[in-house]
Amino acid sequence: MVNNRKAVILALLAVSLWSTAATAFKIALRELDFINLLLYSSITSTLVLLTIIIIKKQYSGLFSGRALLNSALLGFLNPFLYYLILLKAYSLLPAQIAQPLNYLWPVMLSLLAVPFLKQKLRITALFGLVVSFAGVAFISQQGKWFHIEGKDLTGVLLAAGSSVIWALYWIFNMRDKREDAPRLFMNFLFGSVYIVIYTLLFHEFQNPVSEGGIAAVYVGFFEMGFTFFLWMLALQNASSAAKISNLVFLSPFLSLIFIHFILKEDIFFTTIPGILLILAGILISNIKKSR
Repeated sequence: MVNNRKAVILALLAVSLWSTAATAFKIALRELDFINLLLYSSITSTLVLLTIIIIKKQYSGLFSGRALLNSALLGFLNPFLYYLILLKAYSLLPAQIAQPLNYLWPVMLSLLAVPFLKQKLRITALFGLVVSFAGVAFISQQGKWFHIEGKDLTGVLLAAGSSVIWALYWIFNMRDKREDAPRLFMNFLFGSVYIVIYTLLFHEFQNPVSEGGIAAVYVGFFEMGFTFFLWMLALQNASSAAKISNLVFLSPFLSLIFIHFILKEDIFFTTIPGILLILAGILISNIKKSR
């Protein structure tokens, strides 16, 4: 049943929770490395999504052969590869830098839709990419013109690169016709298996009983699991996705509030103009050609 007011309230709640993620990442990374942060948050999210499908009794298509293959691929892209890259970027960069760089994904989606969805390449998509990358250049300066250190450049490339993985995830996700909660659960189940195997083979487990472990559980609950469910409910109640989709772009600005007051990061004078350019590029890239 359509209820646009309820949809907006749910969407704003989801956006508010997502806006705390950057701060939670950095708190967790004070005590955990990015591998263990992904490990504990991904497992938490899987349990949250399992609880949701049990409550909603949405079991259809969970373990069919095609569904398992889809989830094996999607779970590798997200949460495994996407968060592996993104959290590594957060371990290298201030939160105010890493967080907005991830918002390049709508621009990347416009470009990747050409080879994967057979859409025509639009001039607006290319122009939007240029504008957004101008924003990346602004943000990466961190308040110092023409000065960027090696680890900062690596972090910028990783944070921006994570947007490509996220765009690919959504393109492949569009082809999966299962209900949202079971699909997300299976994706995160596979992703959790991947990160457990990766940790066993190439890394070591850290004790999660700490402030960092609590922050990792928070990330799993409010960045990955429950908040996705809130957003799905918002979409179900909206008369169209356009009614609420642009609310997501409040998140970079709300995030700065948490980053400044909780992490005590001084906001660089290059950060807000950079965010504005990235968002302007997103809007430009999504301008439809007139008939």
